[in-house]
Amino acid sequence: MNPEQRDLNAVWQQVDALLKAECWAEAEVMLCQTLASGTGPVPLWRQLYTAFRQQGKFAAATQVMDMIVQTVPGDMSARFDLSEMLLLQGEFTRGWREYRFRYKLDHTRMFERHMQKPRWEGQSVKGKTLLIHDEQGYGDTFQFLRLVEQAQERSGAHIVLEVNQEASSLARRVRGYNQLIARGTLPPPFDFHCELMSLPAALGLQLSQLPGRMPYLFANPERVEKWRARLAGLPRPLVGLVWAGSPTHANDKRRSLILADLAPLALEGITFLALQKGPAAEQAVTPPPGMSLLSLSDEIHDFDDTAAILSMVDTLVSVDSSPVHLAGALGCPAWVLLPFLNDWRWLMQREDSPWYPAMRLFRQPAPGQWEIVLRNVAVALRELKSAVNDAGASITHEKH
Repeated sequence: MNPEQRDLNAVWQQVDALLKAECWAEAEVMLCQTLASGTGPVPLWRQLYTAFRQQGKFAAATQVMDMIVQTVPGDMSARFDLSEMLLLQGEFTRGWREYRFRYKLDHTRMFERHMQKPRWEGQSVKGKTLLIHDEQGYGDTFQFLRLVEQAQERSGAHIVLEVNQEASSLARRVRGYNQLIARGTLPPPFDFHCELMSLPAALGLQLSQLPGRMPYLFANPERVEKWRARLAGLPRPLVGLVWAGSPTHANDKRRSLILADLAPLALEGITFLALQKGPAAEQAVTPPPGMSLLSLSDEIHDFDDTAAILSMVDTLVSVDSSPVHLAGALGCPAWVLLPFLNDWRWLMQREDSPWYPAMRLFRQPAPGQWEIVLRNVAVALRELKSAVNDAGASITHEKH
């Protein structure tokens, strides 16, 4: 190893320690000095990308990742990172194209469906059979089921829609398919296939085309009646509450909370309904002081129950999780608590979501700053309480 390589290796090690300590700005300074000439080893540029991204410097992070992809086009991890940066900034055309590389990564290769048939690319295939299949989390399925009808119109094909068992009952009520099957069952013969999350690329989906037909998911009427009876008599407003996402999610440490963190929301006169599933549901036993909380976790058996409850509540307050996408697809109000580094689908800096018209986004202004987010939600809850009380008083007045 020559002296220059030894020096660069030492820089990499020092920066690696800074990144692990989350000293993003210090790492950026050191790397910018080292890479001032515009050249240098790709591992150092990757570190610079991380330092930029973690500070919310997305334009700079995108430039770095773009350069890496041009230098090493076969680096699939870089292409996937670039796709997320592009989509985050609303650059859908190129973003969807790069997003296709998500299945070439070591940790995602196991999820890829190895199909013998070609992937549908948006062309007319009238008279053929197109298998559209889900692929990732429940939230992804709920978000992209909106595109099935458009895929049917564009392709002219006989559509076989395959979704996970848990979402199949809700998917039954979407438009645009001819046959619905649950994942794990043998599909009928087909000519083309397309993942749900590859439909945006095939259809050339643009930001300006969102949200499309709303709502596109619908609660089961029988479940709605069941939950209307269950929740009857509870003081309004009714606010659904989800404070933690899946613990296996890559960004869960930053996106999830514990119930005790939500103490600022414990306002008198609001009935909170815990819709939390998973290990965090146990926290509902000890709600923050002053919070009127009814835990429904054990009574929620599937997404049909969740959908029915969401159609009953005045709003859902939730971290970034699948119930958020379900509420959005149903056209139900939802307030989403977002970490500073949010998922690409929430874009940047905006308080609304083009995907879901009934949604409000409450963002951390800096990493870890949930206090400001919760303070803003508490203000919005007071406004909701006043609006619900005023509406109730108006109804009572009309009756008399």
